[in-house]
Amino acid sequence: DRSGLGVVYRAHSMMTFETNQVQGLEAIKEKIATLPFQELKHRIATLDAHPSGESGSIIVLITGQLLIDGGEHPQKYSQCFHLIPEGGTYYVLNDIFRLIYDA
Repeated sequence: DRSGLGVVYRAHSMMTFETNQVQGLEAIKEKIATLPFQELKHRIATLDAHPSGESGSIIVLITGQLLIDGGEHPQKYSQCFHLIPEGGTYYVLNDIFRLIYDA
């Protein structure tokens, strides 16, 4: 259920999904709600995380495969998050997602 994902973003957060960039909580929630699939299964291949600056923020890079809408042919992807600490938890400041197509 994608409807709950909006809680990890803030009014100044930015998201890039493929080539489409949006900014702000409402725009991100709308983008997530209108993605052209209903079901995703993630197969994470790599996950790398590094501290980013003095504030305690974290950069996360994930690569892997997606199974879309029960399909049998996984699609490679990469996703990068910039996580910012806030009140004992984190929110997503930046989120960049790309499908990786074979050349």
